[in-house]
Amino acid sequence: MLRRTKIIATLGPSTDSLEKVHAIIEAGANIVRLNFAHCSAEEHKQRALWVREAAKSLGKFIAILGDLQGPIIRIGELTHPIQLQSNQTYTLNCSDQSFIGDDQRAWVNFADLNQNAKIGDVFFLDDGKVQLSVIDINNQDLICNVDQAGIVSTNNSINKFGGGLSANCITKLDEQNLLLANEIGCDYVSVSFVKHAEDIISARFLLEKIGSNAEIVAKIERAEAVQDSETLDDIILASDAVMIARGNLGIEIGHAELIGVQKHIIERARQLDRVVITATQMMESMIENPFPTRAEVFDVANAVLDGTDCVMLNAETAIGQFPIETLVAVNEACEGAERQKKATTSTHRIDREFTQIDEAIAMSVMYAANHLKGVKAIISLTESGSTPLWMSRISSGLPIYALSRRQATLNRVAIYRGVEAIEFDVTKVAPNQLNRFAVEELKQRNIVTDGDLVLISKGDHMGIHGGTNSIKIVSCGNIL
Repeated sequence: MLRRTKIIATLGPSTDSLEKVHAIIEAGANIVRLNFAHCSAEEHKQRALWVREAAKSLGKFIAILGDLQGPIIRIGELTHPIQLQSNQTYTLNCSDQSFIGDDQRAWVNFADLNQNAKIGDVFFLDDGKVQLSVIDINNQDLICNVDQAGIVSTNNSINKFGGGLSANCITKLDEQNLLLANEIGCDYVSVSFVKHAEDIISARFLLEKIGSNAEIVAKIERAEAVQDSETLDDIILASDAVMIARGNLGIEIGHAELIGVQKHIIERARQLDRVVITATQMMESMIENPFPTRAEVFDVANAVLDGTDCVMLNAETAIGQFPIETLVAVNEACEGAERQKKATTSTHRIDREFTQIDEAIAMSVMYAANHLKGVKAIISLTESGSTPLWMSRISSGLPIYALSRRQATLNRVAIYRGVEAIEFDVTKVAPNQLNRFAVEELKQRNIVTDGDLVLISKGDHMGIHGGTNSIKIVSCGNIL
């Protein structure tokens, strides 16, 4: 069975060698994530080189995702980890970064925190482990009550329940890391803490300015991004993909709201023809344990059944003790979910009209795939990857093979649900031989055999972006 849902593995100390990167790709990683919030530029460059080398040796096309840190608000330096007690007072200062924090107060690296807060606001530290509520504001000091006790350490993150922090989405460090992403050759760049579509428009302008063709992933982790349907739709449409960053999002909107919001984002992303990634704590227990919990398997499976393109592993593969075992477990959970009928049926856009010929062709191919008996595979001869993306929005039990001569396209489609990349140069094949040679690629890989039906989408003038305008249904061994 060919797994349709894609897996993103974050690289880090646990995968730091060519052999280990080779192993995680063999174990099922389709995309690798470079987390620019951690590690040096040189470390990221080396990891990217390992990815390209390992992928080439395995004959696979792997997308590289560069993840911008964004405006993470953090606790400054502390004398030591501080144990806060319930109902004690603790002060957050946003002006005097010269002092080292202690058990009474700490500096915060966001100068406007006092202007973004009011009495009664709730702040979460260290991904929700500690909860503070503001009881007074004195100039640059926020005096807080400790509602939920816990340990506070240097560089702990801070989130405000309900959102509303005015920090700019793209920081100066992010701009530097965009240059790094371009140098590395990232296929995707994710923008953190997106509040509205303008954040994505700004990021795209910066990428174009430096000559990068990377596609943009909007990380949905702020309450403002999901405050209404129009804002969310605008963000999705401005992006090439969206990531449900459940850690920060859950803190800002509350975990009770998160599951419904996750399902809605997945549904809207697919309806709007965008890729969707489900992330954060997918297999959290496997950082230290070789087996997942039943709840984690259910979590992955539910995201798959809802239609997510990708599930993402973070610390599980970056610093975890069992990165390979984690990939195997995620792979099994995805395949188990994909065996359910819900994962292979779809009514997506069945009642819509289309404005683009290549989109109409893509939808027609998938209708035929799901209703014509005997079809074993779908071939999309593509330049940009748009046609297989549209195809991948339709749930089907059939694999979609994106045949392209462009390395960037082959890497990019690695993130699309149900799409596999095959290198194929249409410019080196006579037009009247395209069908035969394309199907032969699949036969050589033992994907199809004589008598199987194959659907092929292509254009009259191959090698042109957006030129797909025809469908061909062929029988292997009898190709006209």
